[in-house]
Amino acid sequence: MTKVFQVTCVFCALGVCAMVAFFTTAQAGASPRDVYRQAMQLAAQGHDGKAAAILTGAAKVLHARNIWRERMLAATALLDMRKQQSRKPLLASDSIHAGLVEQYIHTHPEPKKTQVWIPGLLATLFPGSGHAWLKRWHDARVAAMLVWPMLILTFWAWRRRMGPVTVFFGLLTLWLWSGTVFSAVSLAERGNMETYMTWWQGLWQFTGLPGRPW
Repeated sequence: MTKVFQVTCVFCALGVCAMVAFFTTAQAGASPRDVYRQAMQLAAQGHDGKAAAILTGAAKVLHARNIWRERMLAATALLDMRKQQSRKPLLASDSIHAGLVEQYIHTHPEPKKTQVWIPGLLATLFPGSGHAWLKRWHDARVAAMLVWPMLILTFWAWRRRMGPVTVFFGLLTLWLWSGTVFSAVSLAERGNMETYMTWWQGLWQFTGLPGRPW
């Protein structure tokens, strides 16, 4: 049994090595267009880091005047920009895409982010007001309908000195109230992200880079 196991392990190891060698050779022999397309597919799936690593590695082996090298470096900078949600990509001044980026940012300033602490504070002080400040009127009504009746019940139980019932209503009210605060903050953060992504997609298209990594 031991020899059979050893032989099996050897064949498995050889198989893994063969697979690694195959994929390495395939990637090395791929055209810059194919490598770029593969990176865009990864980025569209949310793997910006992997896509940027592939583009950076491929750009190093291309000639300095190769158009695909220029595109790969620009795409890497924009993907890093999206990953970090920064204002401006790190592009070389002599890049053909740098001027387009500057022009787009000048004519389309990055939208201002909502200060997430404002709806959070409002939701803490007055249930439903944080969502209303975000103009999420349906969510504001739901938050108010969840918290305010429980506040009234808690106060009613406290006035009647109902002890355990008061504690139960109070804990339930705090749980619902904290949930509405978390909801208001989360909606503000999601709104910031969606607004930024829309702006970033416009920047990508304006630079003329092929493919859409979304």
